[in-house]
Amino acid sequence: MYESFYKLQGKPFRLSPDFRFFFESQGHRRAIAYLRYGLEQREGFIVITGGIGTGKTTLVEMLFRMLAREQLVAAKLVTTQLESDDLLRMVSASYGLPHENMSKAALLKGLETFFQKKAMNRERVLLVIDEAQNIPKRSLEELRMLSNIQVNGAPVLQTFLLGQDEFMAILQAPDMEQLRQRVIATYRLKALAAEETPGYIEHRLRRAGWDGDPSFDAGAYEEIHQQTDGVPRRINTFCDRLMLFGYLEEIHAFTREHVQTVARELHGEMDRSQRAPVPIVPGSGQWQEALEGRLSALEEKVAELEDALILERARLRGK
Repeated sequence: MYESFYKLQGKPFRLSPDFRFFFESQGHRRAIAYLRYGLEQREGFIVITGGIGTGKTTLVEMLFRMLAREQLVAAKLVTTQLESDDLLRMVSASYGLPHENMSKAALLKGLETFFQKKAMNRERVLLVIDEAQNIPKRSLEELRMLSNIQVNGAPVLQTFLLGQDEFMAILQAPDMEQLRQRVIATYRLKALAAEETPGYIEHRLRRAGWDGDPSFDAGAYEEIHQQTDGVPRRINTFCDRLMLFGYLEEIHAFTREHVQTVARELHGEMDRSQRAPVPIVPGSGQWQEALEGRLSALEEKVAELEDALILERARLRGK
């Protein structure tokens, strides 16, 4: 709606991950370095954690783009509460291997044969698992066992585990010692610093064809950071609404007051939707926290549907 008013070529603040809008903050730059370091080691697990909306999925999409020319077979799996046998089926399906109505032994044998063939062709195999905090411990142990597969004494599978902050607590459990020994690097993505927020907003706007209209003064940027706590997805949600507000009010230069007006509107909408009064604390990001909870629940539901769809498609191909 506001795109034509500001002469943009598309929506700059979409919530869905898109590598074209990847912003290389200091934290994301370091995370990419850890991922590349992990690939150079050719074994073990790399663990990337972070809060909801900090950009873990977009980070992986960017990594896949960087690896496009390398001899590497990569698969990405968004997990839900998959038990060990179902996890093996999903991993097999992700690599295009038979898996329907197969025993656990047959699944493992199929994966081992696949890994061996790739190793003989000098291809490396990478498995990226998103939402790793949802994996039952029995399934994590199954992943560790897969990492034991070797060809000529060398590991053939690397695994990147991406999860929310609570995943680190899971890894620290006493019964996770064997898996922890296979982790060669960990990194926690943090929210953007206050000085990075203007760069992030302008980067996304430029990707959508922005030529300076609308403009943002220093106070507007400061207030956006305070209202969103610097979390990229929260910034997207807020700025999308701010741009809509600007279109409706024909604003071409955003100030702190404009940002505060939108914040009050969003607080009020969230209060009404919850049917209970929530105190508005300037800069607290309370409305974003409630929204993030809803988005997280929705994302988990979508992940469940995606997993079911993959299995159903594979079942139909097997007929």
